[in-house]
Amino acid sequence: MKKIICIIPAYNEGKNIYKTVQKVKLYLENVVVIDDGSSDETAYKAKKAGAKVLIHPINRGQGAALQTGNEYALLKQADLVVHFDGDGQFLASEINDLVKPIIENNYDIVFGSRFLEKKSAIPKFKTYIIYPLARIVNRIFLQVKTTDPQNGFRAMSKEAILKIKIENNGMAHCSEILYKTHLNKLRFKEVPITVIYHHFGQKFSSGLKILKDLFVNKLNQ
Repeated sequence: MKKIICIIPAYNEGKNIYKTVQKVKLYLENVVVIDDGSSDETAYKAKKAGAKVLIHPINRGQGAALQTGNEYALLKQADLVVHFDGDGQFLASEINDLVKPIIENNYDIVFGSRFLEKKSAIPKFKTYIIYPLARIVNRIFLQVKTTDPQNGFRAMSKEAILKIKIENNGMAHCSEILYKTHLNKLRFKEVPITVIYHHFGQKFSSGLKILKDLFVNKLNQ
């Protein structure tokens, strides 16, 4: 049986992390929360819910938290990892949909997509402005074609983790992972997932920052 570790980056998610961990533990035994410099009770509540907690003394960003989780998973000899958000927007019941292609068909990485069979109540500004632009950027500059350009729900095999080091500490890590999947010629697949929006975040300026972080990193490679 393959060892699967769920990695949950969390920053000031004290209101959500307990329920999120509990729901994930219905499907996976090993849950690791990376408390990314939170000032609330995120670490305490995650531990109380049964998660292993790793702590960044300062807030470094979601990408950095995921890389910490990946490195921990390798130390613990995980066969694959699942990346899952701490705010409760993903459904733990869909974890099996992401790990199945890796276990049964030897894919290296599986990305969740909001734009396939299932329907998520995505804010219109994201649907018609941000995501179409992000798809164009990914296809032209990163040579990656996926239906969902920015999604944090994914599964990665051990081989993928070894080849993809997340160097963008912030939100640009989603595009970075897609790019390095292409660069390393890894076998990937998209599967439909559901996203529950509790707040309608991501301003246009945030998207510009993602582009800046992504291309600065790409030029430095």
